[in-house]
Amino acid sequence: MRIRTGQGVDVHAFGEGDHVMLCGVRIPFERGLKAHSDGDVALHALCDAMLGAAALGDIGRHFPPSDARWAGADSRDLLRQVDKLLKHDGWSVINCDITLVCEKPKIIPFAKQMKSNIAADISVDITDVSVKATTTEGLGFCGRGEGITALAIVLIKGW
Repeated sequence: MRIRTGQGVDVHAFGEGDHVMLCGVRIPFERGLKAHSDGDVALHALCDAMLGAAALGDIGRHFPPSDARWAGADSRDLLRQVDKLLKHDGWSVINCDITLVCEKPKIIPFAKQMKSNIAADISVDITDVSVKATTTEGLGFCGRGEGITALAIVLIKGW
């Protein structure tokens, strides 16, 4: 058995809208996230972590923003496609950990559903998925409420 780790980072600025999508959960909010797809910064970071661990490039290579097919795409669909790519190459996720960096919206009320969505999409137990949040205590663009950063790390195994 082989084991690898991967990390992913994504950032989206706030823009017009009435909600944000995070880990496939629609969270009511006074702004949305600017993006070519649904702007799910957390799932984008997770996709990058998975692709990186399997040495398959990054999310932009597989779902380029220049391609109209991905306009408004559901990031859960992208995550499921990334999982298929890994499985095709003999890899599967052991566990993943996502950190969302933002002052608002509050993440904790939605964390269980976020974990459940990810677990279902990549075929792992919910106990193998971690979703948490932190603030920057008012520092930087996240602290000023200009956007959200997501960090993800994943452990995969292959034969």
